[in-house]
Amino acid sequence: MPSPTYYVSTPIYYVNDAPHLGHAYTTVAGDVLTRWHRQRGEKVWYLTGTDEHGQKIMRTAEANGVTPQQWCDKLVGEAWQPLWEHLNIANDDFIRTTEKRHTDRVQEFVQDLYDKGEIYKGGYEGPYCVGCEEYKLPGDLIKSDDGTELCAIHKKPVELLKEENYFFKLSEYGPKLLEFYEANPGFIQPESARNEVLNFVRQGLQDLSISRSTFDWGVPVPWDTKHVIYVWVDALLNYATAVGYGADQARFDEIFPADVHLVGKDILRFHAIIWPAMLMANGLPVPGKVAANGWLMVGGEKMSKSNLTGIKPQDLTSHFGVDAYRWYFLRAIAFGQDGSFSWEDFTARYTSELANDYGNLASRVAAMVGKYFGGELPASSADGDAEKAVQEGLAKAVAEADRRIGDELDFQGGILAVFDFVKQVNGYLTEQEPWKVAKDESAEGRARLATILYTAAESLRGVAVLLSPVMPETSQKLWESLGAEAALGALDGRRVQEAGAWGQLAPGAKVTKGAVLFPRLEEKPA
Repeated sequence: MPSPTYYVSTPIYYVNDAPHLGHAYTTVAGDVLTRWHRQRGEKVWYLTGTDEHGQKIMRTAEANGVTPQQWCDKLVGEAWQPLWEHLNIANDDFIRTTEKRHTDRVQEFVQDLYDKGEIYKGGYEGPYCVGCEEYKLPGDLIKSDDGTELCAIHKKPVELLKEENYFFKLSEYGPKLLEFYEANPGFIQPESARNEVLNFVRQGLQDLSISRSTFDWGVPVPWDTKHVIYVWVDALLNYATAVGYGADQARFDEIFPADVHLVGKDILRFHAIIWPAMLMANGLPVPGKVAANGWLMVGGEKMSKSNLTGIKPQDLTSHFGVDAYRWYFLRAIAFGQDGSFSWEDFTARYTSELANDYGNLASRVAAMVGKYFGGELPASSADGDAEKAVQEGLAKAVAEADRRIGDELDFQGGILAVFDFVKQVNGYLTEQEPWKVAKDESAEGRARLATILYTAAESLRGVAVLLSPVMPETSQKLWESLGAEAALGALDGRRVQEAGAWGQLAPGAKVTKGAVLFPRLEEKPA
C-alpha cells in the first residue's frame, strides 16, 4: 500500500571520485519528477546521498594518503553537495552511509534477519570486481586479448577471492519475487529492464554473501565484529534509514516505501532483486517502482571516471547555463534508454529550441505589449477560431505533459509536448501578424491586436508553469516578466494540472521585457 508521501530516491553515489554527467543526469531527473509532484499539490520526499563504505573507497583513500572517512568528507563537502546546490536540486535529505543514524539501523536490520534464521555462515570463492563491489558470475565477465577475465562494466581484471562470509538466503526468494513481478508488472521499468531481471531470477538465485572479512572499512556485523556488512546491503538500507526506520516509526510509516527508485541500469539487480527480497524477509513493504535509466555515452563508451570519459557538469553549465543543462539531457535522451552526448548536439538544440523558439517568443511578446500598450497587458475582446485552437493546444499540452512526466517518467515526451505548444504559439503569431494589425488604429484594429497579444501572453503563463520543474530559474524570470507574480502569486504555488485553465492572467498586469532568457552562445571553450 503506498504511503501518504510521494517518495523518490536516486542511488546513493559511490564517492571514489567527483561526480560526472551520469550522476547528475539521474539526480536532475529525480528533481524534475519531485518538483512536478509538488506542483500537483502532493506531499513529496526526495532523497539522495552518498555510499561511503567498501573496499574501493578504502583503496582510493589509501592511494591518496588519507583515511577513508577523511576521503569521504572531502569529496562530499567539496564536490557532491556543492554540485547538487549548483544544479538547483531540491532534495529533502542527503544521507551518508557513515552517519550514525544509518549505521546503527543497518546493524539492527541485519540482526533481525539473523535472529529470524535468514542468515547463515559459510564460505565463498569466486571472481570479484572491486569497482562493482560484487562477486561476478561467468556471464558477467569478458576476456581481454591475453585471456584475462575482466568485469564487463569496468573493463578491469577481476580478483579471485576466497573468504568466510555470512549469507542471506536469497535463493529462497526467487519464487516469491517472480510472483511479485507478475502481480506488479510496472515494478521494473523500462520493459527491457524488467525482462532482464525476470530472466535472471528464473535461472535460479544463489544465496547472497552479506559480509566481508578481508577488510574493515564498513559497518561491523553485530554478532561477529571480525566481519563488516557487505556494502550493497549497507547501501540499499539507506532508503529506509533516511526516513526513520528503527528510530521514528510515525515518520517511517508516513514516507516508506519509496514510490520510485531511480537507478542506473548497472545496479538494477541490486534494487529489483536483492532489495525487495531483503524487505520481504523482514516483513517490510516493497517499493512501488524501480526505474532504470540508460547510460550516457561519449565516443561509444559508458561515461565514467574509470573509462576516462567523465565530464564535469560545470564544464557545460558555465557555457550553456544551469537551466539549459537540466533541460537538455531529459529532452535529448529518452529516459530508460542509452543516449549519446555531444557538444554539437547540445549547441544545436539550445539554439533552435531554447533561444529561437522559446526565448525569442517570450521576448517578442513582452516587446510588443510594451510597444503597443505601454507594458500593460490588454484585455482579449473576442476569441475566434485561431484563439480557441491555442487554448485547446495549451490544455492538451498540460494533460500530455502531466501524464508523461508525472505518471510515466517520460521526461522527453512531456518536454516535447510543451515545446510543441510553444511552436504552435509561434505559428499563431506568424499567422496573425500583430505587427501589421498594429497599423490599424481603429477601435476594431486595437481590439484585435489586444486579443492576439493577450493570447500569446496567457500561453506563456501556462508554459512557465509547465517548465518550472525543468527550468525553475528561467520560468521564474518569465513569470515575473508577465506580471504574474504580482497578479497570481508565487510560481511554485501554481498547480500544474490547473495550468491549462484559460484566462488566469488579468488584463492590466504589468508586462516587462527583462533579460534574454537564453542568450546567444559564445564560442565553444577550448
